[in-house]
Amino acid sequence: MNKRLAVLIDADNVPRGTLYGIMQELAIYGTPTIKRIYGDWTSPNIAGWKTSLLENAVTPVQQYSYTTGKNSTDSAMIIDAMDILYTKNVDGFVLVSSDSDFTRLAIRLREAGMTVIGIGEKKTPAPFIAACEKFIYIELINKHIAERAAHAETPADQEKKSKRSDRLPKSVVKLIAESISDITGITGGEGFVYMGELGNLLLKKKPDFDCRSYGFKSLSSLIKSIDRFEVDFRPSGDPNIKHPYVRDKEA
Repeated sequence: MNKRLAVLIDADNVPRGTLYGIMQELAIYGTPTIKRIYGDWTSPNIAGWKTSLLENAVTPVQQYSYTTGKNSTDSAMIIDAMDILYTKNVDGFVLVSSDSDFTRLAIRLREAGMTVIGIGEKKTPAPFIAACEKFIYIELINKHIAERAAHAETPADQEKKSKRSDRLPKSVVKLIAESISDITGITGGEGFVYMGELGNLLLKKKPDFDCRSYGFKSLSSLIKSIDRFEVDFRPSGDPNIKHPYVRDKEA
């Protein structure tokens, strides 16, 4: 199902010039039907957003700073999010901010059955990341956009990626191995697990897990680069499509 997404952006805590990349990224997860960005647009600090907002059809929401030291932008976003939740016109929310103040909001939206995707910089506090179903770093989005603009992947690039597996943190390999074990413990069988199911479990355990952090475009390519794991492509109902399965050879 193509999910309808409400995209709510905190202009005070997101770098300028990132909006295009964010919208490109969100196309993977659904269709943004509501796109709003919150801030005090009378402030010269965020005046540079104008062109980017027009190009991406994002609606600016004016929120004056009534009191020094108080973030009224956060309150406006939270109130709008709850209003949107009760209309039941969306399937999920995208909270774009590096501010931990939205942690409780993310938890509340998920309690209501909503998909919640967080987007922010690597400085984002861990509680907000953990509260989201998936969290995407802006730095990775920008890097991906820059790489696509620079050149297509070549055989030399693929060779470099195969070597990157040697530099993967041991914690990542351990996380994958433990997740495979968790799934096989439930499903049994011959030790192979469906790659899609593995990907879902990895995100549940670590919402900011992203293959691009380690130089790979997909979970499949990352796992295939690690000698410890075996990948098997199996037929599906469609003769043109094969589903990837993976097992831990050391299990």
